[in-house]
Amino acid sequence: MTSLAFELAATIRHDGQGGVADLLGTDRGLAEWVDGIGPLASGVLGRPFDPSALTVDDDLRQALFAVRRAVRSLFARAVSPAPPSRADADRLLEPAVALAVLNKAADKLGTSHLDWPADGLPATTWSVRSSDPTALLVGAVGRSGIDFLTSPDRARLRACPAARCVKYFLQDDPRQTWCSPSCGNRERVNRHYQRKHSTTAH
Repeated sequence: MTSLAFELAATIRHDGQGGVADLLGTDRGLAEWVDGIGPLASGVLGRPFDPSALTVDDDLRQALFAVRRAVRSLFARAVSPAPPSRADADRLLEPAVALAVLNKAADKLGTSHLDWPADGLPATTWSVRSSDPTALLVGAVGRSGIDFLTSPDRARLRACPAARCVKYFLQDDPRQTWCSPSCGNRERVNRHYQRKHSTTAH
């Protein structure tokens, strides 16, 4: 299952033309992303989260940009010594700075409490410091990032090495090199093309 922090990191993608697309860069893209993360945010918060309560504006965008940069910087650290994603390899935060940003985001959730309903199982919920939906979402991303980076999944994190790909992915099999079959196919075609043209050049 994907995590909220992983979904936020994935909002930077290849644009299909050799560049990078930021899904949060437009109001429409931001609104569509927000609309889809309700269940993931609810899972972190331990209570329903209503994305429609968020005001989709530049304040929300900038808050998500800041925590996304921290998450992607820590993802780059996690995949080291392999190269990080090409999308933002030149804009990564120093690890100590990224940690501070992620921890500050998570702090917005306050303290964890144990919830144990009479007819259910014990679970962690959060005694939040704010009812502001932006603070809740940023806090949930921060907490999700911490949970992901301290989980066994961190060891499976990879940056796709395909020439035009900028994704991070979870390796499902030790032989898996690419984030998707399409990236693997493109790389094989590219390598064949390069070999063919390097031999004809001689």
